[in-house]
Amino acid sequence: MLGYLVTFLVSMVPLIELRGAIPIGTGMGVPVVQAFVIAVVGNMVPVPIIYLFARKVLEWGADKPVIGRFFTFCLEKGKSGGEKLKAKAGRGLFVALLLFVGIPIPGTGAWTGTLAASLLDMDFKSTILAAMGGVLLAGVIIGLASFLGFGALSVIK
Repeated sequence: MLGYLVTFLVSMVPLIELRGAIPIGTGMGVPVVQAFVIAVVGNMVPVPIIYLFARKVLEWGADKPVIGRFFTFCLEKGKSGGEKLKAKAGRGLFVALLLFVGIPIPGTGAWTGTLAASLLDMDFKSTILAAMGGVLLAGVIIGLASFLGFGALSVIK
């Protein structure tokens, strides 16, 4: 039971997300398919909240004395990254966001992709669908890697 809870909670952590939750869950004895489902659900829980509130919080804090510099940095970084993504993607922004979220490399994921989408004024429905598709794609990639990796390790024992 603990493995299921850890998988769910870890999948909601920024930067770690589902990419870390599935290997951790399978390492704790959660079957790969169950770890996949739990991690996908957990990874998607913060997405609507990020879309609806992250930009507002960053804009609110941008002029505050202690946090202002960091919040301004986050806004500028998100806007410039979003504009680069938009320039490269053109009309294919949905697919670009899906791939950005789905390809498991450092700095990508549902948190970053959703924040970029909100800064680009992408509509809510498209953002959620692209993030969900990306999370599913990342889950399949990481699930296969975990299954094959841990399967290979268990044969070595």
